[in-house]
Amino acid sequence: MLKIRLQRIGRKNDPAFRVLLTDSKNSAKSGKFIEILGSYNLKKGEVLFKQERVAYWISQGAQVSDTVHNFLVHQKLIPGKKKNVLSKKTPTKARKELKKA
Repeated sequence: MLKIRLQRIGRKNDPAFRVLLTDSKNSAKSGKFIEILGSYNLKKGEVLFKQERVAYWISQGAQVSDTVHNFLVHQKLIPGKKKNVLSKKTPTKARKELKKA
């Protein structure tokens, strides 16, 4: 199954990410990918996608990771709601506040 996910690149303390199309069985660090579909620079806050290629691969059945899904929803490339990508072990602050009240 094909998956669109992030791969970390850049130096220590200077994170940057590639948006890749890869087989879901390959790890993100393996370097085995089919196509680079964009980039995400964390410090600058830049998110760049090759919109036509992302739309093509999604139409071909490629699955999208939760974080990339949120980027695509934010840029209005796909419809839908954002997914919670926080750790399921620690509840969010809003849930803690609701439980106290």
